[in-house]
Formats: sequence, structure tokens, C-alpha cells
Amino acid sequence: MTTRVIPLASESLGVRSLATFVEASGIRILIDPGVALGPRRYGLSPAEIELKTLQQMRKKLQGYARRADVITISHYHYDHHTPFFEGLYESSSEEYAREVYTGKLLFIKHPRENINFSQRKRAWVFLKNAESIAKKIEYADGRSFDLGGITLEFSPAVPHGSEGSKLGFVVMVLIDDGSKRIIHASDIQLLNRKAVEWIIEKNPDLLITGGPPTYLGPRAEGAWETGLKNLNEIIRETDAEVILDHHIVRDKRYPRFFDGLEKKPKTFAGYLKVEDRPLEAYRRELHRIEKGERAELPFRLD
Repeated sequence: MTTRVIPLASESLGVRSLATFVEASGIRILIDPGVALGPRRYGLSPAEIELKTLQQMRKKLQGYARRADVITISHYHYDHHTPFFEGLYESSSEEYAREVYTGKLLFIKHPRENINFSQRKRAWVFLKNAESIAKKIEYADGRSFDLGGITLEFSPAVPHGSEGSKLGFVVMVLIDDGSKRIIHASDIQLLNRKAVEWIIEKNPDLLITGGPPTYLGPRAEGAWETGLKNLNEIIRETDAEVILDHHIVRDKRYPRFFDGLEKKPKTFAGYLKVEDRPLEAYRRELHRIEKGERAELPFRLD
């Protein structure tokens, strides 16, 4: 049985997310079921087209959630899980969350160990709501699970970005069906050695990962160079196919980052053979267009 990988939502598809659906040996896995928008960018709230795209991505995510047997959550930021509250910029609600998690086998980042204060609070709220509706909940950090036909192996908690990051920790997941190895490495940002070494050691055929948050400017000093160096090392050591998206695609210069790699990755949009639409990166232009002014975009809006 062929393993199918379906990237669902990401910055190249117009929202903040790295949600991915994988079907392997008849088991359907939804990784990081969240979608969101940046509440402020360039001092601006989301443009109308961003809000519309968020609704479309939410609808798609809910459709795949209904089909999933297994849900994995790398950490508790709202672009990586669906919270149990009404959120405009998360397109979330208790009803959506219940649909995502009811009856599912959940593998989640440990809610109390290797976690910062903000995510610990979010994890507590999440568990309070999810425990009574999930089929089963496993704390995944550093553990392996045999699901009969496939193995899910989770990394130990690694920094969300650089070593010492105030944003806490995430777990990566390896899906191995015996013939293909897929790693989903959410929000490592390619900036810490622990994550890079774990990926190389596991030697994936396909790596799905987020790039560095270079859009943050001086706050991400050195991230471009470190991200390139680390991803090139992974490419050399594993020869993995790479799907690269998320934070890096919030930076208009991301095609230049891709050009600096020894093997060209695909965005989620590229993997799906559709046009990249990095809406957040072009929020200024989108607002101008919505006011009836002229502005250049590298993608179509229709």
C-alpha cells in the first residue's frame, strides 16, 4: 500500500500552519491540526483575502480530521492545534475542536515537561477538554509506538527555534511504514543542533519542516545563515526530499533562501502543484488592493 502525503495548510497556501495528512498502511494520521493568521503584520490586521483563505483552510482541515484515526500535536501554539474556543484568527470553536479530537488516538507534546509557561497553560486547557472525548491520549516525547503496519517515533523535546528559545519546545515525528520514512519537524526552524542531529540519525526519505523566522529582521539575526547551513547538512547526509514552508515563507525573500540550498525543496503549494500564495508576506499590498489602489503581487488573487 502506497504511503500518501497530503500537505493541508501553510504559509504558501495563505495561512500560518504546517498541518499535514499522511496515510500509511491504511492508518490515517493528521499532524498538527491548526490554522491561524498573524494578528498584526506591518502594523496591519489580516486583509479580507487572508480571512477568506483561513475559512477555506479550516474547512479543508475539518474534512481531513473527520477521516483521521490518529492526531499528533508537536506543541501548543494555535497554528499547530485547534483550541476549544471561538477564535477569529484561528477560525476555531469548541464544535470544530470536538470534531477534530473526538474518538481519536492523540499523541501529544508532554503538557508539563520541557514546556514554557504560556504553552503549559494552553496544554492544561486543551487536556481539560480533550481527555473526555479522545479515544486515548499518549504523551509522545522521546517515545515510539507500534500501530500495526507503521511505527510512530517521536523525538525528545527540542527547542522551538534556537537553543534557549523563550518559545518553548516541540516534538518531531517519524512515520515509518517499513519502506518509506517521513519526518515532520514542526517549528524547529532549522536553528538547533539537537533537532538537526535527530533528523540525520533517523535518515528520512522525506522531511517536512519549517524554515527560520527571517521575517523578524534583527530579532532573527544569523537565522538565515544558520538555517541554510543546517538544512544543507541534512540534505547532504540523508539525500531526503524536502518540503519547506512555514516561518521562512513569511519573508518575501524566501525564494532566495531556497536557491541557497544544495537540493531545491518544495513548498506545500509546490508539492500540491499549485501557485504559492504567501498572503501574509504581502499584507501591505493586499490592503492597498482592497482599497482600490494598485500594488504588485507575484501571485494571482482569483
